[in-house]
Amino acid sequence: MGAHLKLTDLNLRFGGIKVLTGVDFEVEPGQIFGLVGPNGAGKTSLFNCISGHYRPNSGSITIDGVEVLGTPPATLARHGLARTFQHPALQLHATVLENVLLGGHTRLPGGPVEWALRLPRLSRSERDLRVEALALLERNGLGWAVNKRADELSHGLHKGIELCRALLSRPKLLLLDEPAAGLPHSEVEQLIGTVRRIGREDDITVVVVEHHMGLIAALTDRVVVLDHGAKLMEGTAAEAQSDPRVIEAYLGKDDADDVA
Repeated sequence: MGAHLKLTDLNLRFGGIKVLTGVDFEVEPGQIFGLVGPNGAGKTSLFNCISGHYRPNSGSITIDGVEVLGTPPATLARHGLARTFQHPALQLHATVLENVLLGGHTRLPGGPVEWALRLPRLSRSERDLRVEALALLERNGLGWAVNKRADELSHGLHKGIELCRALLSRPKLLLLDEPAAGLPHSEVEQLIGTVRRIGREDDITVVVVEHHMGLIAALTDRVVVLDHGAKLMEGTAAEAQSDPRVIEAYLGKDDADDVA
């Protein structure tokens, strides 16, 4: 079952600069939820707080009712959180399969000592992960590229590899950071279908940061709009697109008055 995510009065400062101010929202299990807003709105900083890369100054972040504020990313991964990045962080000289298998490290039994000794249950787990990784790549249209080096493939395919790597960890909560960035229209349409299928078939809660409003409108159940680090509104993507405050935040007051 997908995770329940709740943020309460989240505040983040860098020195004297307020980056996030009093951010509150909830994401229900199995929802596809969007975080949108103009450049500098605080979207990526908020993602970094949820994924443990930043520690907020105050507030609360809970996953399934458990407080995770300030929990390191590696620990969050073991508790069902996975994340992709705007610029995929792949091992470019490794094969596609090797890159995807990195996503399964939190599922391996034991620890460094057992891994060094190569005990039988570790070998069994590695074989199982390999089978699962191959199935994920096939399911997501990358079966043909299993033995290709990552640096031989396009940016769009890198996004698909990173998504498969995240899914191999069997997340309950998946954070997608601008998954459509740099993709042509045809690949954006494919991405929408892939994320919908993941949410439906794998029962994963998905939170998406994205500038591509067409993707957000086609994909999400609900959105939160951020502006200058604060929540501007929450509702459906259609409500956000027609909200005068959102139009003003994206276009500026003078242009928004022209639109009105």
